[in-house]
Amino acid sequence: MKFLDSYQEQAYALLRIMSGFLFLWHGAQKFFNFPIDFPYGPLNAITTAAGGIELIGGALIMVGLFTRPVAFICSGTMAVAYWMAHGMNNFFPIANGGEIAVLFCFIFLFIATRGSGVWSLDKR
Repeated sequence: MKFLDSYQEQAYALLRIMSGFLFLWHGAQKFFNFPIDFPYGPLNAITTAAGGIELIGGALIMVGLFTRPVAFICSGTMAVAYWMAHGMNNFFPIANGGEIAVLFCFIFLFIATRGSGVWSLDKR
């Protein structure tokens, strides 16, 4: 599909924007019980730290500001979240419910290596 070659930068920007957008709602859920209630009760130190990284990191990745270091931190957060919440239950992410954490981890690792791209505040 050669015709898509000229849209690589825009497609990457959409991946970055939508990944940040989806990630920030995990933090909003933890802090504000919005758009749905956080199902795991009151926040502790770990969930507060994770929620802050999700909310602020997701917003920064979405707008493309400090993208590389923020994406690296978000990637590490998702790696830790996977092993703390899912990885010890079963080897396979499909069986332990950790697919979203793994996917966010590797998308953010990719963003950390590639940078913010077009349509970002880092470009300005």
